[in-house]
Amino acid sequence: MRKMIVVLASLALASFSIGAQQRAGQGQNPAPPPLQGGLVTAADLAAIVAKQPKDRNGNQTFLQLAPYNVSMEHRVNVPQNAAVHEKEAELFYVIEGTATMVTGGKLVNPTRNGDNLTAASVEGGTANKLSKGDFLLVQEGVPHWFSKIDGEVTLMTLHLPRTPAK
Repeated sequence: MRKMIVVLASLALASFSIGAQQRAGQGQNPAPPPLQGGLVTAADLAAIVAKQPKDRNGNQTFLQLAPYNVSMEHRVNVPQNAAVHEKEAELFYVIEGTATMVTGGKLVNPTRNGDNLTAASVEGGTANKLSKGDFLLVQEGVPHWFSKIDGEVTLMTLHLPRTPAK
C-alpha cells in the first residue's frame, strides 16, 4: 500500500510539473515556421513587422525557398557586430527607421563563424545612411556593419548565395 501511495504521489507531481510547463509555454508566441515559397501579402508583412521586439534585436526568417532565406530583422541602438558572408550576398530593405551601414574596409580582429566572419567593427569602408524605403546590396566577401542606429531600425533581408556559372 505504501509503495502505491508513493507511486501515485510521484505521478501526480509529474503531471502537475508537465502541466505547469505547458501553461508557461502558452504565454510565449513562437514565430511560425517559414513559408516554403509562395505569397506574403502586405498585411502578412505588416503583422510580421508588428511582432518585432521594440527593445532588443530580433530576427525572424519568414520565407524560404532553398537556398534563399528572407528575414525580418529589428535592431536597436546597441553595439552591432560586423560581418563578411563569404558565399552569399545580402540585400537589405529598410521598412522603418534609419541607420548607418559601413560597407567595405576591413574587419577588426575577425573570428570565423561557419562561412562567415564576424568582428566588433570595420576599419575604413564607406558609410551609407539608410532610411525607410532604401535598398542596399552587399556583395559576398564585403565587410558590412551597422555603425549607428538612430533609435531602432526594421529591415527585410535576403541572403543570396552565389550560384556557379553554367
